[in-house]
Amino acid sequence: MSGYIYETRPESLLRITNEERAKAFIDDQVKALKEQIGDKKVLLALSGGVDSSVVAALLIKAIGKQLTCVHVNHGLLRKGESEQVIKVFREELGANLIYVDAVDRFLDALAGVSDPEQKRKIIGSLFIDVFAEEAEKLEDIKFLGQGTIYPDILESQGVKAHHNVGGLPEKFGFELVEPVKFLYKDEVRVVGKALGLPDNMVYRQPFPGPGLGVRCVGAITRDRLESLREADAIVREEIDKLQFKPWQYFCIIPDMQSTGIKDGKRYMGWAVVIRAINTTDAVTATVPALSFQTLCNIRDRIIKTVPGVNRVLWDISEKPVATIEWE
Repeated sequence: MSGYIYETRPESLLRITNEERAKAFIDDQVKALKEQIGDKKVLLALSGGVDSSVVAALLIKAIGKQLTCVHVNHGLLRKGESEQVIKVFREELGANLIYVDAVDRFLDALAGVSDPEQKRKIIGSLFIDVFAEEAEKLEDIKFLGQGTIYPDILESQGVKAHHNVGGLPEKFGFELVEPVKFLYKDEVRVVGKALGLPDNMVYRQPFPGPGLGVRCVGAITRDRLESLREADAIVREEIDKLQFKPWQYFCIIPDMQSTGIKDGKRYMGWAVVIRAINTTDAVTATVPALSFQTLCNIRDRIIKTVPGVNRVLWDISEKPVATIEWE
């Protein structure tokens, strides 16, 4: 696979701040993609995140069925995310989409693993294995699409690992297609909006590569993971109702239990921790004030509907000294 060339953002590229500039960028990229790809085929790992989704939409507009998207469901996505990828790209945009259900494979590999870095390595390497297996089944693939954006180049000086596809074996010999590599995240969102992608995909909150794997703290169990997924959906639904929303909000389930009371009897249950932060650069972060009513609404819905949870906590720690994620 061809390597990176460290490049500087072209001075001719105006900041994409509105639909008009976004459409001009799209027109330029569609033309450039057609010239680069010709009649060849492109493979793209489509996570459903902002960057890969915008790249997929651009490629579909430029080359249609010459693009094959592979969406790997590793069981660590948020509620409804895989379903949304299928709905938007296969059903609405007519993409050539391969859906891979690898939930059991990932969760079996993660069973009993509590160290955060080991979990990350297992998830990352297994993703590459699964994606490579799908790539081997396809014929005449010449290019690999990637959602590289400009901060990736600046921060890594050409080493892109965010989408976990940079580790594909050299035997594939793919050339890279990176249509948004000179854009910042806010510009990618404007382009995505102009391409007609839904708001909850375009404005999707930052989500770690290992997904819920690092928000289900400690060794992941299937029941605790499912409770985390349901609780996280409730946290996001309730905070989405606010007029002024924090920059990021989600929840965590620590690897611990505490005593609760149900039907007059004591039992051991999990705690859910609400995490909401404001930041401009993710280097430092503050904690916005959430109304007590919002916290109570979240508490009531989680306690009443999420199995195994008997406490709801609020993490008010700022960065530093705390990090945004727990693992």
